[in-house]
Amino acid sequence: MKKVFAFILLCGSLLFGAINLQTATKEELMAIKGIGEKKAEQIIEYRKTNKINSAEDLKNIKGFGDSIVANVKAENKINEKKIDNKVLDKASKN
Repeated sequence: MKKVFAFILLCGSLLFGAINLQTATKEELMAIKGIGEKKAEQIIEYRKTNKINSAEDLKNIKGFGDSIVANVKAENKINEKKIDNKVLDKASKN
């Protein structure tokens, strides 16, 4: 039962661990390396008329290139690892 619970938590963490570019606040976006106030505002403006499904979609915004997309992907991987480790720690304690 504990393994099932840990698995459910792990799956949930993968859904919520990454920064959701479609719903992230300006401050959350600015926490990503290479995204300042202006770029965060560009993302928010872009998503008013476009859906952002992945970091690659940011390339459709003027001034966004491979380096920023790589930073977004890296940030999401870091967040996923942090949450995965917390879930595994909790599961091993039970």
